[in-house]
Amino acid sequence: MCIAINIKKVPETEITCSNCQACCCRLEVLLVTDTGVPYEHIAVDEWGGETMLRLEDGWCSALDRDTYMCTIYEKRPWNCREFEMASYECQTERAIEVVYIY
Repeated sequence: MCIAINIKKVPETEITCSNCQACCCRLEVLLVTDTGVPYEHIAVDEWGGETMLRLEDGWCSALDRDTYMCTIYEKRPWNCREFEMASYECQTERAIEVVYIY
């Protein structure tokens, strides 16, 4: 016996620049190519590895906290260029609840 179940597909909100939560800006970004990231946004670890600098709040230092837009967009790292808005990875990061502790 076969039973058919109708599944209602609930439309998801389209992810655009205007509703982006900049979730990817909480991720650690390794600098693997030279795209011209300004030095003040680069952190160097004890082994000489370079990453995007993250501030005390855990967000990328190049993120404008008011607009959630990148202040170095034209010089952003390769990893940031490859992280596509609305991709599976983007949606996964958006699904993670952020808890702020003050």
